[in-house]
Amino acid sequence: MNDIRLQVMWNRLLSVVEEQARALVRTAFSTSAREAGDISAGVFDLEGRMLAQAVTGTPGHVNSMARSVVHFLREFPAETMKPGDHFITNDPWKGTGHLYDIVITSPAFHEGRLVALFSCTTHVVDIGGLGQSPDGRQVYHEGLFIPLLPLVRQGVFDESLMRVVRANVREAVQVEGDIHALVACNLIGERRLSAMMAENGIATLDELGAHIIGRSRAGMETAIAALPQGSWDGHMRIDGYDAPIDLRARVTIAGDHVAVDFAGTSAASAYGINCPLCYTEAYTAFGVKCIIGPAIPNNAGTLDAIRVTAPENSIVHALHPAAVNARSTIGHMLPDVVYGALHQCIPGRVPAEGTSNLWNLKLGAGHGMTGTGARDAGDNRAAAPSDRPRAEPEGVNRPGKPISAPFMVTTFHSGGAGARPQQDGLSATPFPSGVRNVPVEITETIAPVVVWKKEYRPDSGGVGRQRGGLGQVMEVEHRHGAAFGIFATFERVHFAARGRDGGGDGAKGRLSLADGTVLKGKGFQVIPEGGRLVVEMPGGGGFGPVGERKAERVERDVEAGLVKRYEK
Repeated sequence: MNDIRLQVMWNRLLSVVEEQARALVRTAFSTSAREAGDISAGVFDLEGRMLAQAVTGTPGHVNSMARSVVHFLREFPAETMKPGDHFITNDPWKGTGHLYDIVITSPAFHEGRLVALFSCTTHVVDIGGLGQSPDGRQVYHEGLFIPLLPLVRQGVFDESLMRVVRANVREAVQVEGDIHALVACNLIGERRLSAMMAENGIATLDELGAHIIGRSRAGMETAIAALPQGSWDGHMRIDGYDAPIDLRARVTIAGDHVAVDFAGTSAASAYGINCPLCYTEAYTAFGVKCIIGPAIPNNAGTLDAIRVTAPENSIVHALHPAAVNARSTIGHMLPDVVYGALHQCIPGRVPAEGTSNLWNLKLGAGHGMTGTGARDAGDNRAAAPSDRPRAEPEGVNRPGKPISAPFMVTTFHSGGAGARPQQDGLSATPFPSGVRNVPVEITETIAPVVVWKKEYRPDSGGVGRQRGGLGQVMEVEHRHGAAFGIFATFERVHFAARGRDGGGDGAKGRLSLADGTVLKGKGFQVIPEGGRLVVEMPGGGGFGPVGERKAERVERDVEAGLVKRYEK
């Protein structure tokens, strides 16, 4: 009966952290959290071991956050924490991967006693610097770096720190609002945990925590022991910034653990696509766990069964002060690299390669980026007071050239996922990140842009017995015809997602203007006045020979407009 009682409390703990995450989504200011769910939330024991994570969130946030709490405890020992304390950082090497992700960790008290820690993360809309671009050469170019610091002491915000934040970001209201939402998220977690403990009559989480970690670790060990033992190699070449990048992984299944070694992977880049080790660990562990023990809850017990190593100063283990703004460009590709090795070990269980890299539209405008900030985009004069519009909406057109009013927005979208051994790949679906696509109506409401087109991209999925997921096509224009910019961080422009077991490759992605001008897959670029941005997202690879695809499925695809032709 004791095991049953512990299992009931474990399930209740999962509900606590899910409500914690939902509080963040419902109170956040930015679309990243509110619409896309680009967050994480979890509860930790007093040693910094994650006991439970919310389902809402992304693997990169969850699994890197899982490592960050230990850093907070080293800086702020548990015995020094007081009720109402909250601690903050966006240190890329201590649990975020890049400066745009802010982590807040907070002590949780029950009946006056410290019993746990809650932690949560969100991707803020801006952090200053160059913006959401991979063009930086050092982390110092990329925005405001917040070391591990106290944010709130016994319920009192550090206003000096908040003034520093507001002074360094373009969207101060959204960023400050998200920070308050992070604090509220952990407060909800503390409140719900205390209620759960009171209901079950427990004073600490010691016994429950040991049960969670022990059972999870045992489950992973059983799953790993049932696999063939040995080592297998995976390799994938991707676009990179200025030169192709080789990602290599040796996956070793050895009794009670899986080891993944990225030796042989390309060196760190001079640009901001580098990946700190914590983020490499996060997505590598997620990729492994999707195949091995996917039903076992994610916590310290399961994560410790996956050991990740990489050479220092490689692109998957970049050291300070490397630029890391677009670290997801690399991190999101790592499950596919691991799957290339696992397919040799356990064929028929892993999907074909997908787009993997998110095709988020990170758009913005402002002084020095797309214009001078004056009334006329080509005029260096500031508008005289008598010339300024009165009682008119921001961004309304005046005589002369179109106004390029300052704005920053991230709208989440994706290409196709790879075909699965028994099912087609999911179209316009982000894997492995798991974020939701942002409705175009939301983007059009908060930014001066119009999305003229958003539809599936026919024939973009790789052919095969199981078809790869389709990408999508989007066309975007400034609402007033003004210039705006895109911070491109796209992959699969030069190297397509590969099919598996005879399946065809997915279509490559393409970024261009409506007049046919081709844009680069990475870096900040300006869409000129009156121009329209065209984004053609890649498709996922197919699985198995196309000749084995059932005729009725081909006919259904053609009838739906997903496929225009199918070659045998």
